[in-house]
Amino acid sequence: MKIYARVMWVFLVAGLLCAQRSPAAESLPLITPEMPVLRLSLKEALEAALNKNPNVRLYKERIEAARGASRTQLGALLPNLAGSSKFTNQTFFLGTIGGAPVRTQPFDIADARGTLSQSLFSWSLIERWRASRAALAVSEGEADTTKNDTMATVALQYMEVLRNYETADARTANVELYKELVAFIKNRQSGGMATGLDTARLETQLENERQRLELAKSDVERTKLILINALGIDFDVKLVLTDELKAPEEPVPTQEYAMDVALTNRPEIKAQEQRVQVSTLTLSSIKGERLPSLQAQGDYGLIGNQINNSTSTYNVGVTLSIPLFDGGQREGRIGESRSHLLQEEIKMNLVTRQITMELREALVTLTSAKEQLRIAKDGLKAAVTEVQLARERFRLLSSNSLELSNALFSLVRARDNLIDGLFRANASRVNLARATGQVEALR
Repeated sequence: MKIYARVMWVFLVAGLLCAQRSPAAESLPLITPEMPVLRLSLKEALEAALNKNPNVRLYKERIEAARGASRTQLGALLPNLAGSSKFTNQTFFLGTIGGAPVRTQPFDIADARGTLSQSLFSWSLIERWRASRAALAVSEGEADTTKNDTMATVALQYMEVLRNYETADARTANVELYKELVAFIKNRQSGGMATGLDTARLETQLENERQRLELAKSDVERTKLILINALGIDFDVKLVLTDELKAPEEPVPTQEYAMDVALTNRPEIKAQEQRVQVSTLTLSSIKGERLPSLQAQGDYGLIGNQINNSTSTYNVGVTLSIPLFDGGQREGRIGESRSHLLQEEIKMNLVTRQITMELREALVTLTSAKEQLRIAKDGLKAAVTEVQLARERFRLLSSNSLELSNALFSLVRARDNLIDGLFRANASRVNLARATGQVEALR
């Protein structure tokens, strides 16, 4: 029936506009396509972020680039095989006879050859390949860090949308309550049991709540757009969140346990460990340039003046390279690489301290948020009781509406406090999951 009524409304509007439209325009349908509906739970939002978020996709490509660089370094250690063929027509200078230069008659040379080279020993090349493997692990760790941060951001924005949903519902309930009480006061005023000031006071609060309701509705749509942008999905979609803002039930973990989990799971730790490894191997590869290197080379081919008139030739040899002096360039690069290693070791300490601070802050915030939520629940119960008593007192004693107005204000504030408490508790839970590297486990 709703679809039928909507179609009839469209045709009615089209009929009303016929007098102002050309005959050609009359044949154009007035149909506005509806946006597709996307229903997402928190878990589904986190999965969508891993697949669609541009930052996550960017770091995936960086992993591929690091993997290609590692294959390049490995290729320097593996056999290198090449083939070539050449056909020439040439002459040779034979000298000068009787004052005139003499050359041979032109003749053909056909040469087909295969060349093979293989590094037998080069400590520098070996360490460079190992460093490239560690660099690949660094890229993977950075990608995991981006995933962890992206999922945490998406989870917080998901909670923000839920918070605005709850705020809009609370504002709607406040507006309905004020409407009811305004009607009640006006009825009392008509019977001479209330004043115009009583009515004006509640009407003022009613208009304030209506304005706050409109603001809450706009906040819902605004935070939805922010969430859609973080997910990396199409903006032309109607987003519907299926989870609710509930009080977290799991207990706050101990600091020791949470720290052990964080040091095990946080991708920043793993990535920085690999950065230290890269610097160590890079330094070792430069030092390895001091050592002799051994390389085997050879080629085999057929040569002749025609393809069917050729003979085989080959060349096999081993080259030993012994570095002697390069003007001090190698020592300069060793000093630079040693400094980079020390910098990465210092950064390791900074990363560990940063994770420790984030973890302790998350534990303190979660503990405080749970206590604030408990207080907010008690405050809401007290505010509901206050409104009931103030309303009964106004009905029985015909007092002014100031007490009732104050009670309503307390109820509005108590509802806001409860919503804030729920949001803070859930946001603190997300921050703790990020601090311990367990955002994927959020539900």
